[in-house]
Amino acid sequence: MAQSSASEKQEALFQKWYSPDGIKFASSAAEQLYKSRVTRIKDAVQMKKLPDRIPVLVLPSFFPAYHAGFTPMEMMYDYNKLAATYKKFLFDFEADASIGADMPGPGKFFEFMDYKLYAWPGHGVAPERSYQMNEGEYMKADEYDALIQDPSRFFANTYFPRVFGALDAFSTLPAFTGIQEMYGVAYNFITFGLPPMQKTLKALMDAGNEALKWVEAIGAWNAETLGLGYPNIVAGYTKAPFDVVGDTLRGTRGIMMDIFRQPDKLLKAMEVMTPLMIKMGVDTARMNGKPFIFIPLHKGDDHFLSPGLFEKFYWPSLRDVILGLVEEGVVPYIAAEGAWNTRLDIIKKDIPKGTTLWMMDIADMAQVKKTLGQVACLMGNVQSSLLKLGTPQDVRAYVKKLIEDCAEGGGYIVSNGAFFDEAKSENVKAMVDAAKEFGVHK
Repeated sequence: MAQSSASEKQEALFQKWYSPDGIKFASSAAEQLYKSRVTRIKDAVQMKKLPDRIPVLVLPSFFPAYHAGFTPMEMMYDYNKLAATYKKFLFDFEADASIGADMPGPGKFFEFMDYKLYAWPGHGVAPERSYQMNEGEYMKADEYDALIQDPSRFFANTYFPRVFGALDAFSTLPAFTGIQEMYGVAYNFITFGLPPMQKTLKALMDAGNEALKWVEAIGAWNAETLGLGYPNIVAGYTKAPFDVVGDTLRGTRGIMMDIFRQPDKLLKAMEVMTPLMIKMGVDTARMNGKPFIFIPLHKGDDHFLSPGLFEKFYWPSLRDVILGLVEEGVVPYIAAEGAWNTRLDIIKKDIPKGTTLWMMDIADMAQVKKTLGQVACLMGNVQSSLLKLGTPQDVRAYVKKLIEDCAEGGGYIVSNGAFFDEAKSENVKAMVDAAKEFGVHK
């Protein structure tokens, strides 16, 4: 049997998103609304034809909580409030798709796991504030070989005990690949009979039960809102290999030192992480029946790495992840966080047309359209500062200019440029309304 091409695989994923399994639409009008929104986004991303109008998305962080009069902490600990808050957000602004209601995460789960990597509302930061990452070297400078030789064991035995206090006993887990014959098998399981591991297993069960409660609430919300005509655009996420090392493992200071002190180890670690990040994205897209896999870019912007360092350390492995996803029909939905103005020509030459979606934060959008926008669908870049401090008239004028700069030839979606917390609700509404008014193709 002939193997499907990348474009055929992409079409299959779009078709699954267009006709989601197990969803009962509230009415024929809701079904038509859902399918028209999916089609509009698909046409923009594939750059094959102009949609009826430019799609518009609102991609918040904790904004739905503030808009509904709740605190971020309430959204993380009360799943009924979480569902009600995101429903109100969808109905009040009526964008073309959502990113789901799972962004806040379950606060009690994080408590059960004694999560160290982040402080969250009510646990390290005030109940009315957003997350804060706790920078640290969760992988030491001399541990690259352990990561490279066996990434799964390194994460389970070394990384997890450092970022989840409840998993401290995981440092005693055996190497399961060594359990091969009957003789001596029992020795490998002694650790599971000891009190520290049993305490860890109890914490895991408690955390798992909480995660189930949370995902049941999210699943019910998702089924209801899909049935009312609101697509959920994100199937899951993956990361740039540089950011896996720099965010999750070594921290910002650590990875910057490694660039100069042990560059070969860093490059080898990213090489090892690349197929894992591709598989993570592909498996999630297929499981959830949607083409879009979110990739936040944290350390690749103009101010973080020089052009030379970007081309050596950041882009090659990210490019391979993007192309690996594209080959399997997945649409990388890439959030270019920060300023991205000097990287565009480098990126443009490596990206197949109509296969990726780029959320631009701080960028000259007219210039982005002339470069990256010739091969990739762009979205953004309505500024968070404008949504917080501007007026509805300011927002309308900004959106109108974005459409003038970016809409020609298709391949553009109006949206905010970065995930935002506090904003004026009337400004968010003005962004959506202006996109629908000025974005009609004639």
